[in-house]
Amino acid sequence: MKNFRIVFMGTPEFAVATLGSLLMNGFNVIGVVTAPDKPSGRGRKISKSPVKEFAEFSCLPILQPDNLKDAEFISELKKLNADLFIVVAFRMLPEVVWKLPAIGTINLHASLLPNYRGAAPINHAIINGETMTGVTTFFIDEKIDTGNILDREEVHIFPFENAGDLHDRLMKHGARLVIKTLADIAENTIRPIPQTVLLKPGESPKQAPKIHPNDCIIDWNNDPVKIHNFIRGLAPYPCARSFFKNDSSTHSFKVFESQPEIEKHMFKPGLIISDEKHFIRVACKDGFISISSLQLEGKTRMNTVEFLRGFRITDFAIPAGTQV
Repeated sequence: MKNFRIVFMGTPEFAVATLGSLLMNGFNVIGVVTAPDKPSGRGRKISKSPVKEFAEFSCLPILQPDNLKDAEFISELKKLNADLFIVVAFRMLPEVVWKLPAIGTINLHASLLPNYRGAAPINHAIINGETMTGVTTFFIDEKIDTGNILDREEVHIFPFENAGDLHDRLMKHGARLVIKTLADIAENTIRPIPQTVLLKPGESPKQAPKIHPNDCIIDWNNDPVKIHNFIRGLAPYPCARSFFKNDSSTHSFKVFESQPEIEKHMFKPGLIISDEKHFIRVACKDGFISISSLQLEGKTRMNTVEFLRGFRITDFAIPAGTQV
């Protein structure tokens, strides 16, 4: 099993755990493919991907193609003569790449496929109020996250867990699942399952598309639980946001933590209620959202008490808008 010639493909921190697990378990990783270095931050300093930093530390050969269809890159991959490609949080591969290895190309996905296909499965699962998610290994095919399933592991979502917390837990579960999948392949005990088998007749899988800035704006016309799930599903990044308004300007703010309060009232959704010392509550449909942690545009993140020491809610317009 550990003689498999493996090329690993990934970019962010989520992928590092799997690469590290492969090495710690003695697997023969013969190369790593990751994103090119790019400028980041205010100083536009050139930065390496977390996977590249780990691969360099581990003395692994690294390929960083700009174009995955580039003839020189394909030639380098062929020279590696891999049995398997393992892909975690990487770009969509062209067919000319994923068909190269003899056994196939395995992808780790942070959901229980076929549900939550797409770029943001962790965020969307929490936003939708799911209590269960998981990790899945599958063979890549020509579409995004649609290939035959190799293995899945269920993971509970805790009621006040945010996307960052769940990301860190799924990262570890996923690394273990990849090792298990490789062991099952080596022992010939795994039988790939078409994803359609796991769907009821007429059922469509839930999707998890990439989240854009305009997707992060809080709609205070929703109920407290839905808004709370939205906030924790986007925390700590890219983060749910809303706006304080006054006669002359609009001030954007991010909400990192909240508590839902279900209570009938007559306030207009978006109305801010505060004692100016200890709490900020925003009215919504059938209740309130109590904000525990927030960040005003251009400022640092603060808890509510810290925020109210430096800013007066009455300095901002009431109610808060749901969009500029």
